[in-house]
Amino acid sequence: MTAHRSADASTHQDDEAPGSASDGNTEYGRKSFKRSRSHFADRITADGRDGWPVEPGRYRLVVSRACPWASRALVSRRLLGLEDALSLAITDPIQDDRSWRFTLDPDGRDPVLGIRYLSEAYDARETGYPGGVSVPAIVDVPSGKLVTNDFQQITLDLATEWTALHRPGAPDLYPEPLRAEIDEVVDGVYRDVNNGVYRAGFATGQREYEAAYEDVFRRLEWLSQRLADRRYLVGDTLTEADIRLFTTLVRFDPVYHGHFKCNRYKLAEDPVLWAYVRDLYQTPGFGDTVDFDHIKRHYYQVHTGINPTQIVPRGPDLAGWLTPHHREQLGGRPFGDGTPPGPVPPGEEVPPAGRP
Repeated sequence: MTAHRSADASTHQDDEAPGSASDGNTEYGRKSFKRSRSHFADRITADGRDGWPVEPGRYRLVVSRACPWASRALVSRRLLGLEDALSLAITDPIQDDRSWRFTLDPDGRDPVLGIRYLSEAYDARETGYPGGVSVPAIVDVPSGKLVTNDFQQITLDLATEWTALHRPGAPDLYPEPLRAEIDEVVDGVYRDVNNGVYRAGFATGQREYEAAYEDVFRRLEWLSQRLADRRYLVGDTLTEADIRLFTTLVRFDPVYHGHFKCNRYKLAEDPVLWAYVRDLYQTPGFGDTVDFDHIKRHYYQVHTGINPTQIVPRGPDLAGWLTPHHREQLGGRPFGDGTPPGPVPPGEEVPPAGRP
């Protein structure tokens, strides 16, 4: 999810959110939508081949709880027990014209990085970088430089390169025997669902919107059929595939159904997908990272080209997220031979306003 530092949304219309005080916000829904590749694609690996070795305490993960792409990293970090090894910075869900900002922290500065805006870490890495400022981002604490904003690779590396720092009982989220199937499933999910809702929401013409709309619901129907008799997307345990689908599904009824006009039906009207996403939400490591308040305020207040009044809907009622899902009847072992993550660390709890 990207925030722009200037009003050149015509150049960077490919990402989710420019700054709320930028003219770029009004351009959403007026410029053709295309999501760009991550500009900073260095990897943090066990052997440090890109110059960034895995080290406990060296790096800081910067996220917005509003952002589905950043939320993938939040879930992975919790499930793998990396909280002590990889510290967390949470941005304000509402940006200004300088991008994601740390106004939730005392004095408006991240207490570890000492910066007011994530863009400062981008500038430390590449002076005058003209592009958008996206989350998730991992920053090297000693130098203050951005390491990577490659949202597709970050979670895979957390699962496979950070294993020496995983908690005892951490699940294997990207098991080698299932990687080809996971990759195939997430490719379709990314194209038609994760990214499809944005193609629909930011469409500039009827035909463009309807094509994206059809892609979204065709894939949702495929997923509903796939999950009708299996608890998880690939194999019988939680994997990267479930994480990537969850972060879109959990936003579907609060945001994408209305704000992005993906309104053939609500997720709550599909018994299979509604039970599946509630099952995940109620699993430690998933729902305890979700802040519905941040999600709704971000989308409805930042995308002023789509919602010029910035009015945030009161609904939907969140109580249903805690109702029984009965998916355990399908079997499956959520954490495989491992165990659930422990309690949310102090200071990382989702505030009451963001929970059912």
